[in-house]
Amino acid sequence: MQRAENAFKRLLAGLSGLSILVVFGVVFAGSVSRYLFSSPLQWSEEVAKYAMIYGCMFGVAFAYLQGTQITFSIVADTVPARLRRKLTIIIDAATLILGGVLAYAGWIFAAKRGGIVASGIGIQMYWAQIAITIGGVCLVIAAILRLASAFNKNSTGGEA
Repeated sequence: MQRAENAFKRLLAGLSGLSILVVFGVVFAGSVSRYLFSSPLQWSEEVAKYAMIYGCMFGVAFAYLQGTQITFSIVADTVPARLRRKLTIIIDAATLILGGVLAYAGWIFAAKRGGIVASGIGIQMYWAQIAITIGGVCLVIAAILRLASAFNKNSTGGEA
C-alpha cells in the first residue's frame, strides 16, 4: 500500500508542478508579447487561470495525502494519542465523503454548463470545469490511501 501511496504522491506532485510551470510560462509569454511586441496573447490569461485551477486541485490532494494541509489542530493536540488516532480516521472518512461530493458536484456542474465556449481559447468550458471532478477524485483516492494506511498501522500495532 505504501508503494501505491508514494506513486500517487509523485503523480500529484508532478501534475501540480506541471500546472504551475504552465501558469508561469503562459504568464511570462503573455507579458513578453504584450510589453515587448505590443501584441498581447488573448488566450494567455485564460490558460493561466485554468492551469491554476488544475494545480490547486492536484495540490489540495497532495497536501492532504502528506498531512501538510492547513488544519485547526487545537482539538487534536489536546486529546490523548489513542483518541487522536480515532479522530484522524473520522477526519479521513469525512474527507473521503466530501471528496466524493466535490467530484459529483463538479461532474454535474460540467455537464450542465460545460457546453459554453471559452471566449479566450475557444474550447468548451467542460475542460476547465471538469477540474473540480478531478480534484474530488484525487481527494477520494488520497483519503482511501490514508485510511488504508491508518487501518494497516492499527492492525500491526504501529502509530497512526
